[in-house]
Amino acid sequence: MRIVCLSAEAADVCARLGAWDDVLAVSAFASQAGLAPRPVIGGFSTTDCDRVAALRPDLVICFSDVQAEIAAQLIRRGCTVLTTNQRTLAEIAEAIRLIGRAIGHVADAERLAAEFLEELEALEETDPASKPRVYFEEWPDPLISGIAWVGELIERCGGVDVFATRRGRASTERRVTPAEVIAANPDIIIASWCGKRVDIDAIRSRPGFAKIRAVQDKQIHAIDSDLLLQPGPRVLEGAREFCRILNAWRACLLVPPNSP
Repeated sequence: MRIVCLSAEAADVCARLGAWDDVLAVSAFASQAGLAPRPVIGGFSTTDCDRVAALRPDLVICFSDVQAEIAAQLIRRGCTVLTTNQRTLAEIAEAIRLIGRAIGHVADAERLAAEFLEELEALEETDPASKPRVYFEEWPDPLISGIAWVGELIERCGGVDVFATRRGRASTERRVTPAEVIAANPDIIIASWCGKRVDIDAIRSRPGFAKIRAVQDKQIHAIDSDLLLQPGPRVLEGAREFCRILNAWRACLLVPPNSP
């Protein structure tokens, strides 16, 4: 089978299912560490559709409404396109199964999805004594809070998502204002800017943010967006980092105030 992956998580899933030999090209954000390199055919929202069609793929895999126009252009060029739109942890598992069925790796996909869900359940088994209030930032301008699967990870790691009511599918539904962040007064701020390095000093120095407990307690953290904002198996790596940050915050609560 000849496959083109226009989303990073699709490339990751294909590799984990043993189908990397079938992948012809990938997007710029796909991790190819430890794999035979494949040509990069474009970014997430900028793809040369003529170049994709020239590869004569049997299947092109895209993600979300952001790539809807790319998918439409490829279909008009005669390509078969699978577009997934997973936004929750359960939907990530289902997307793994869907890709597996589409590329003929059904059993492997069922195994991978089951392992994904089992590892999530293991995270959920923790019984924290306290639940920190967490503000997750996906983008700095405008401020965009976490998509649904990120909010779910906060809860599974024993935290409270301060903007849980903003878990819309579109980024416009998740916009927040600096005043709302200040009013929420989170214990922890975790940022993962999509495809961009997080500037912790810039977050700390925002007008009014000095009032926030997380800023006062130096609880601003960054997580690589590759580990958190690609809705596929790698989310588990981001989840473990989430839990590490929240557990470290709890450990600080146990230190006596006059300790050296």
